[in-house]
Amino acid sequence: MAHARSKPGQDLFVAAAEGVRSRGAPLADRMRPRTLDEFVGQSEVLGQGKILRRLLEQEAAIRERNAQEGDSAPLPKPLPSLILWGPPGTGKTTLANLIAKAADAYFAMFSAVQSGVKEAREVIQGARERLSFERRRTVLFVDEIHRFNKGQQDAFLPAIEDGTISLLGATTENPSFELNNALLSRCRVFVLRHLSTEELGALLDRALADTERGLGGEQIALPPQARDALASLAGGDARSALNGLELAALVATPDAEGKRTITEELAKEALQRNTILYDQSGEEHYNLISALHKSIRHSDPDAALYYLARMIEGGEDPLFIARRLVRAASEDIGLADPQAVVQAQMAKEAVEFVGYPECDTALAQAAIYLACAPKSNAVYQAMGEARAEVKRSGPLPVPLHLRNAPTGLMKALGYGKGYQYDHDYAHKIAPMEAMPEAIQGKVFYSPGGLGFEKDIQKRLEYFAKVREQLKAKGPGGEPTQSGSA
Repeated sequence: MAHARSKPGQDLFVAAAEGVRSRGAPLADRMRPRTLDEFVGQSEVLGQGKILRRLLEQEAAIRERNAQEGDSAPLPKPLPSLILWGPPGTGKTTLANLIAKAADAYFAMFSAVQSGVKEAREVIQGARERLSFERRRTVLFVDEIHRFNKGQQDAFLPAIEDGTISLLGATTENPSFELNNALLSRCRVFVLRHLSTEELGALLDRALADTERGLGGEQIALPPQARDALASLAGGDARSALNGLELAALVATPDAEGKRTITEELAKEALQRNTILYDQSGEEHYNLISALHKSIRHSDPDAALYYLARMIEGGEDPLFIARRLVRAASEDIGLADPQAVVQAQMAKEAVEFVGYPECDTALAQAAIYLACAPKSNAVYQAMGEARAEVKRSGPLPVPLHLRNAPTGLMKALGYGKGYQYDHDYAHKIAPMEAMPEAIQGKVFYSPGGLGFEKDIQKRLEYFAKVREQLKAKGPGGEPTQSGSA
């Protein structure tokens, strides 16, 4: 016996949507798009011909056909499971709602912050019953899915695999780091970006004009300067922009005719400052420190200062920044400017001595110095090649003449025998070999052609010439004085 399908007005999605539209909800919730055409931004994934838009249009067509066929309609195929990754206020929850609506699926929603595996299993059991008795699919939307640890994420796998649910996960964190491989292999990841100021401006205009859900009936004036301030200070976050508009409209002083004009100053005060996207343990933490280091390497002090400011404004640990500056000084400048690492180390000491906020200029000074210094990765490459040689050739024995001989037994075994004390020679250079025999002649450090390394190259050439001359004079060369170390 076929069971009648639930009416759309009875499901959780429509009930939630009606609640959102109530006048008591915040403006950002009231203005949540109800159709794909109302959705603003994300053209990279929702533009004409893009796979996600084609999926939604296809599901809408199937829904209309099934509505005409009634109980004789075939059981709808499950939607693919998706992960929506993007910053706050970019439309993840709204898009999940639209996907479920397009497929006429039951929309079950919970937050990983407030719920756990127990609740997820209850929803999955309800989805099985719904599929059996109502012949209706379930879309399970998990907000902040990265809050589930990788073991808890396994709870979704069987239900995704057998088509009981279609999982829509929303996350502000990089799925590559936060979701396990088994779940990622069963989901398609779509990346949502910050909204542009133009897109946020369009949302503000819509909210001001909408008399049903927005502020269209409240005589609110938003001059261009104030509009631009709200759009730019929201940091690409639609929710932040609309909440700022609502607050500014609420406190704006009405004139004699009841009209309230939002000034630029009021708009700025409503938002206070840009919303800084920063997570000291997440992807943005690594993105920005990487950008700072690479801007220094690129000899671009302005870019280095920008990314430094982003981290400082986001509350990054200043010692973490200082440590990376020290690393950049040795990795990308090295001996082309030996003062670079001194500057970085001094910045680190300033951080420890004065702390935030006073240490910001010390960090800036070091970043500018490093960005403007001549560049060389010769030290970095030399260390890498030396470590690679150690791994390749293993623990080669140290030549006997370089070994210390503090005991009589060690002297009897030849430790230290034949050592040539460099200060006994006119140029302070002895002709002996210091490398293990198996890798004699190996070169790891090749100075670059900029800054102080030009002088180092001349010195190395001089050292090699003197050694060759001493070796040509026979064993031991010609020491100028007696004595040894």
